[in-house]
Amino acid sequence: MSNNDVMKKLRVALRLNDDEIVKILQMADFRISKSELGAIFRKEDHPNYKPCGDQLLRNFLNGLIIYKRGPKPTPEANE
Repeated sequence: MSNNDVMKKLRVALRLNDDEIVKILQMADFRISKSELGAIFRKEDHPNYKPCGDQLLRNFLNGLIIYKRGPKPTPEANE
């Protein structure tokens, strides 16, 4: 299973649209345009297909944690 497949399945399972995915990636300090994102969700035989790299998937998963749970508390807040 490729990273593109993982992204597609997460998008469907979590019912995310492109704007929400861009917002999630921004939470992880990763910038991507909607057109670049659309290229990831295309079929492999499409001329504008772009493989999803490990860095993009990693940042999406880190941003998803922030999106669902909120930002990580700072150590000073626990004292």
